[in-house]
Amino acid sequence: MEENKRQKQVGQLIAEEMSDIFQKEGINIIEGGMVSISKVMVTPDLLEARIYLSFFKIKNPADLLHKITDRTGEWRKSLGARVKNQLRRIPHLTFYEDDTLDHVFKMDEIFRKIEEERVAREAAKGNTGE
Repeated sequence: MEENKRQKQVGQLIAEEMSDIFQKEGINIIEGGMVSISKVMVTPDLLEARIYLSFFKIKNPADLLHKITDRTGEWRKSLGARVKNQLRRIPHLTFYEDDTLDHVFKMDEIFRKIEEERVAREAAKGNTGE
């Protein structure tokens, strides 16, 4: 379902504020890698925000996601202090791992293999004299 204008505005506000909160808390650079908020989807009633996190060079993303989820109450309180004049009710925060980059890397790998096989077949045809 397509998000309406208000959902997009609230999602953008939450993404900006949560990125700033993560930066101040030192969550954005952790364990030699980076954590960033890739997108925020807000429900039509504006009472739940689904925050998708992108992990770069994190050894155990599931463990880090669990640690972040354990502190959801703290994150919501910090967010509430920042946006209390812009939102009537602070949405419940739910964190998810955004695996879009993993899919991109897998697709790149598949396309690379296909190209290598195509080049190898063409080289084999050239060697057989066809």
